[in-house]
Amino acid sequence: MSTVDLRSAPRSVPVTTVPEAVFAFDHDHGRPARELADLLGGKGAGLAEMTGALGLDVPPGFTIALPVFRMWRHGGWPSSLDSVVASHVAALGERMGRTLGDASDPLLLSVRSGAAVSMPGMLDTVLNLGLNDETVRGLAAATGDEAFAWDSYRRFLRMYATIVMGIDPGALAESRPVASVIGAGDGRARSAQRDRASDPRNAPGEPASPGHASASSVADLQARILAASGRSVPSDPAEQLREAIEAVFSSWDSDRARAYRQRDGIDEDAGTAVNVQAMVFGNRGTRSGTGVVFTRDPATGEPGPYGDYLVGGQGEDVVDGSAHPMPIRELADEDPEVYADLMAVLHRLEAHYRQVCDVEFTVEEGRLWLLQTRPGKLSAVAAVRTAVDFVDDPDVDLTPAEAVSRVPEPIRLRARGDLGDAGRASRLSAVPASGGGTDDALVDDAPIDDALVATGLGASPGTVTGAVVFSSEAALEATDDVVLVRPETSPKDVVGMSASVGIVTTRGGLASHAAVVARGWGIPAVVGVAALTIADDRATGPGGVVISAGDVITIDGSTGQIWLGAREAAAMSDTDREALERLERLESWAAGA
Repeated sequence: MSTVDLRSAPRSVPVTTVPEAVFAFDHDHGRPARELADLLGGKGAGLAEMTGALGLDVPPGFTIALPVFRMWRHGGWPSSLDSVVASHVAALGERMGRTLGDASDPLLLSVRSGAAVSMPGMLDTVLNLGLNDETVRGLAAATGDEAFAWDSYRRFLRMYATIVMGIDPGALAESRPVASVIGAGDGRARSAQRDRASDPRNAPGEPASPGHASASSVADLQARILAASGRSVPSDPAEQLREAIEAVFSSWDSDRARAYRQRDGIDEDAGTAVNVQAMVFGNRGTRSGTGVVFTRDPATGEPGPYGDYLVGGQGEDVVDGSAHPMPIRELADEDPEVYADLMAVLHRLEAHYRQVCDVEFTVEEGRLWLLQTRPGKLSAVAAVRTAVDFVDDPDVDLTPAEAVSRVPEPIRLRARGDLGDAGRASRLSAVPASGGGTDDALVDDAPIDDALVATGLGASPGTVTGAVVFSSEAALEATDDVVLVRPETSPKDVVGMSASVGIVTTRGGLASHAAVVARGWGIPAVVGVAALTIADDRATGPGGVVISAGDVITIDGSTGQIWLGAREAAAMSDTDREALERLERLESWAAGA
């Protein structure tokens, strides 16, 4: 055993052995786990804190800490890592009463990243690991739900093929899984989600009923994987796990991750931990689902839950923007008991961490499970409001000095700029629906609604005008301000998002990749604009309105509105004035510091 204390050793100290760098979530570190992000990564620290200090319902698991990543990056796969991981998996199996690879009742795992500094969507995840042609039948028998088992297997194969094996998702398009169909019940929200799943605006090839989750559909997917890569997904769960861990490590050096770190000034050598966790299933039964929720509105700072919930889904379905989730508050009608449990957990987390928390959760057959908590990425205006509100909140009891430290001058300046934009007088400089430039035939005093194209979900505040582009490549090539318009964004779009002044997606919710990244970067965004259909480098809206590449549009990331042409923000509202008063209060504390 090494004598190096990995909890306090600087990164320059070499670590030669692995065992003391892999920790169960309930490991006693001798100090609060929330202080150990540099060892466990942000996700691992959060899981350990929720498990230990808070005693919340977290599926058990273990964290392969950051020193192991550094060993791997500089010297390849550590020789002792296989045995250490196997030991932790065996212990996890004992706790769960299942065994990885058991053909009758298998233990299934999630394998997820965990950088010390949050990089939403940039690093890789593999879910449902441990399934193969035998264990899928054991899962079906153990749960009594064959459709659920085959849906989980198909999800695993697709995720493993694209993430671990590097297969282009387009090669697997006809077998793409969709949430909200497995185990859907008769509730209003479930019915609405089934309708959305069969909507022709969704991606081609998405199955619209659980009947597609079958042995034959999985066999078809396996054939596509073999044709695309020349090999099959391994059937040995231990081999699956090793390759998945290495894929998560490798994702640190992906182009998208490098671009994100460059934009946010994150240390290139920091690396990522890996969290291996027992699966819980949001795609099982009529009271199952998955969600992402913030303890307060990350766009405005308004108190109350803000996020998305997807019946019958798994975590990636919400954040990748491909699904149509319900607003989190609708869960109160869908399942009041689960909603009450969730609200109690959110209150505890916010009071414990003394900040806005971004929480990922799964509901399996009516039981709430916590999968992640991390600091919420806030707009500048939201950062100001929450800092001031937390000074006034006795449960958080932030000091004015702490509030100022959380909202440094650059963020205060951005907030003032955003509120200043809101104070400009309203006007409309119209632009034709196709082609650039202005058109004298469209006059400035035309009714505002004549130029309103569609309304989606305001996901990141601010009003911007730019020429429409439909790809990240076009955004990078543009010399003028552009608005990136996509069905949904994925991590590979991060460079194009960074080059755009605004973002629009036709799918996804308030916690989707596009929404979270845009808020963190202060880029106005509108998501879930279902009234727009994108095809062949143009978007078609209500009434046959066509928006082509190069057309100028204006978006309001607060209201979710999209207009043709250039339009300045509306006059300052009472809400904006209140926000300005909070900013001035915060600045008075900064001046007195």
